[in-house]
Amino acid sequence: MLIRFALNPIKAPLNPIHFIYSNSFRVVPPYSLRSCLVDSSPRSSMPMAMPPKSSMSSGHTEAGLARRFWDKFNRESIFAMYTPFAVCLASGNLKIESFRHYISQDVHFLRAFAQAYELAEECADDDDAKLGISELRKSVLEELKMHNLLVQEWGLDLAKENINSATVKYTDFLLATASGKVDAVKGPGKLATPFEKTKIAAYTLGAMTPCMSLYAFLGKQFQELLDNKDPHPFQKWIDNYSSEGFQASALQTEDLLEKLSVPLTGEELDVIEKLYHQAMKLEIDFFCAQPLFQPTVVPLTKEHNPERDRLMIFSDFDLTCTVVDSSAILAEIAILTAPKSDHNQSKDQTVRMSSIDLKSTWMELSQEYTEEYEQCIENMMPAERLENFDFQKLSVALEQLSKFEKKANDRVIESGVLKGLNLEDIKRAGERLILQDGCINFFQRVVKNENLNANVHILSYCWCDELIKSAFLSAGLNELNVHANEFTFEGSVSTGEIAKKVESPVEKVQAFRNILNNFNDERKNLTVYIGDSVGDLLCLLEADIGIVIGSSSSLRRVGTQFGISFVPLFPGLVGKQKEYIDESSSIWKGLSGVLYTVSSWAEVHAFILGC
Repeated sequence: MLIRFALNPIKAPLNPIHFIYSNSFRVVPPYSLRSCLVDSSPRSSMPMAMPPKSSMSSGHTEAGLARRFWDKFNRESIFAMYTPFAVCLASGNLKIESFRHYISQDVHFLRAFAQAYELAEECADDDDAKLGISELRKSVLEELKMHNLLVQEWGLDLAKENINSATVKYTDFLLATASGKVDAVKGPGKLATPFEKTKIAAYTLGAMTPCMSLYAFLGKQFQELLDNKDPHPFQKWIDNYSSEGFQASALQTEDLLEKLSVPLTGEELDVIEKLYHQAMKLEIDFFCAQPLFQPTVVPLTKEHNPERDRLMIFSDFDLTCTVVDSSAILAEIAILTAPKSDHNQSKDQTVRMSSIDLKSTWMELSQEYTEEYEQCIENMMPAERLENFDFQKLSVALEQLSKFEKKANDRVIESGVLKGLNLEDIKRAGERLILQDGCINFFQRVVKNENLNANVHILSYCWCDELIKSAFLSAGLNELNVHANEFTFEGSVSTGEIAKKVESPVEKVQAFRNILNNFNDERKNLTVYIGDSVGDLLCLLEADIGIVIGSSSSLRRVGTQFGISFVPLFPGLVGKQKEYIDESSSIWKGLSGVLYTVSSWAEVHAFILGC
């Protein structure tokens, strides 16, 4: 399957070059330096951890207001799920002291919810909306009864539990909203018309809906992890939030928000979006604020001591960090800047192929690469699936892929398609390159954290390291170490040759090892590798923690055949938490044959750095 450009992979047109992606012009790159061509479709969600587009119901054919907000701010739901409290609760080994404190805080939450629903019901001018809000309030009161049962069952004394600041911030925010204390909105007693009161009801639902949606999401995620063989100490809590009744209440809240928002202006809908987002952020703060009395597997850096430890983060670039493979961008620059014909080049110019010939040559290279790549993958597969992971056999098999990648690169160089590219055009393309959502923020948080002794290395098959450096420099990330191939230039114009440094899976893992060998002092290295393709396999496996982002079919096919296990990260962490007792012993070890899968950089961020 040939790769096709995603729309607008570059943030803004290069000047004077105009990057136009239209149906009449789509470059098909040969991808000769990476082995993910055949599965480079846009990221698809993994079974776990990514909030589904309709987590409470599949009945909606068109996303409503609440669902659009949920999709837009799903990063927050990921961060809530990856908090130490949530991971411990899901694993079943959360200490009673922590659960006691959480229940006491949640009681305050629920009381504020009941009061907010009451105020919203008073403001609503539609009988159906009033009835719906009333039903939701009754559901909250029933939920409070469940909490009272948990209090009795666990012997909790809520009077001894103080309200923490995170709880107060959310309840104050919610009740202020329900009382009309929102910017540009009049308070109660000064509402001139019923319509103004209706707006308050909509705003209130906007501040409550994300909480309901989040708990419904967490309940379903935790329920899927339950082992029916072993009783779970928090079964009642999980059963409640995963129940059809609670899921229906969450959906009803979304529907009410939609109904109340129909008559609002665009500016008023923006107010609701801000309230929704603020509520989600306050929910994360609430979960992060829950005290723990036990060692936890998250976040990874919680016990990091910069005097003793070193965090080594390695990442692939193409389709791990980027939306579009770098070879596609370089091909686009080459074709768009090429002369229209061989006759309009001056004598002092570097002789280049015409744009028409370049397109044709590029397509031929691409087709040839794709066909041979598929055959190479088939040839390196063992006849029978290995029952146990065998790193040595995988390494030998990937030598075939390494030879293929080098041969394909030689063909690209010999073709002359990379000849004549201007360095400044390449840099501008890198500056405008769209990266995966959350990627830049993660690296910024790592390198700017003064409490981390961290090194970040980008290992890439990219033909031109300047493209990668420009992409990160535009975000102020000059601390990242880039290891990639390099164009050779005469002045600022490429000769068409490539200084080959990282061409294959074997060379990539050798670069990984060489980097680690340069840090051979007494500090303890904890290595994390993030990648997406077959070319990353050896590095992913040698790292203490290998994280696969996306859903590459060839990566899974090859890995599974060689005995590698692919485990969604969140269930993997819950499993680790069940066994985690002693902080002094490392639970992460390379060459285990286990790789962890994620659907977004938010999961990587939440796991490694936390809130």
